Amino acid sequence: MNSDTSFVNTICGYSMAKESYKDIRYKRSRFATKLPGNRRYTASHFWAMNEEPNVWVVGMTKFATRMLGDIVEFEFKVEMGERVEVGQTIGWIEAFKALTDIYCVIDGIFERVNPLLEDDITLIDSDPYGKGWLYSVNGNPEVDSVDSEGYVGILDLTIDKMMAESKKRNPND
Repeated sequence: MNSDTSFVNTICGYSMAKESYKDIRYKRSRFATKLPGNRRYTASHFWAMNEEPNVWVVGMTKFATRMLGDIVEFEFKVEMGERVEVGQTIGWIEAFKALTDIYCVIDGIFERVNPLLEDDITLIDSDPYGKGWLYSVNGNPEVDSVDSEGYVGILDLTIDKMMAESKKRNPND
């Protein structure tokens, strides 16, 4: 599915008709990315894309992967067919900069882990919006998820906070 694909999506109980999805180029401070328009984004920096009716693939945003650094290991704590909820810790990712939990952003039934990651974990960093997706769930996305324009607002707030904290630590910069 590309950014010009047309279809009707039902998200969180309401219909969201899209004639076309527009990708957004985002640049702020020392961070730049292209945000695919055919995804839902969360404040925890995950994205979800409707792959087929009610089946969502989920990955980490470029911002999240940049904050983590190179990914070295991951593990999921849920099995195929298991019921999962938004906010539930379903696994973890270890990177050079941090160790973080993987949160579920879809209410539903856990379908699978991306099989490509077993052979090439670097896909999470190198292709976060493509082959580097993490898992899929049959269900409904987080109610508070936003489109790519809404995610720009989340990124702006996050970067503002990081810059303010940096200025507090280094007032002469």
